[in-house]
Amino acid sequence: MTAERAAPDTCDEASTRNRILAATSEVLARSGQAKLSLSEVALQAGVSRPTLYRWFASKGELLDAFGLYEREMFDNGTNRATAGLRGNEKLDAALRFIVEYQQSYSGVRVIDIEPEVVIAQLSNIVPQMRERLEKLLSGPNAGVKAATAVRVAVSHYIVRSDDDDQFLAQLRHAVGLKQPE
Repeated sequence: MTAERAAPDTCDEASTRNRILAATSEVLARSGQAKLSLSEVALQAGVSRPTLYRWFASKGELLDAFGLYEREMFDNGTNRATAGLRGNEKLDAALRFIVEYQQSYSGVRVIDIEPEVVIAQLSNIVPQMRERLEKLLSGPNAGVKAATAVRVAVSHYIVRSDDDDQFLAQLRHAVGLKQPE
């Protein structure tokens, strides 16, 4: 009986944590990090403040966990998009996912609220993105191609575009992937 009850509790716990982290995204998009209110996050997540504090003892702890949560969401999405694919098909699926993710991501508005915070974070994220993308590339210029594609993606993140086809075409060009006909 105890084992049967442990599984739902664990699932509920993870669900509560993920709800809090998803709510953090929404509140950050409205308020930015400087004005992030844990009360507002709790309200957005539909949990009490004590529940939020059980998971995250401080604003800093919540923001650190949120950064990891975002990376996990991106990595999991990339893995789903590229599952079972190889070579250029896998690379193209990853590039398409970057475009889709970025265009659907509500957190992009944080750049409008607190550009200095986002730019500081990008200095940590850009090398990680480059390293992950470089693993999908081959050839002597794989590092340069990955770095160029990441810079294109960052540019589109900072100055949002409504032309997904151009964004994808630019990413494909950066990595030397031919446009499908």
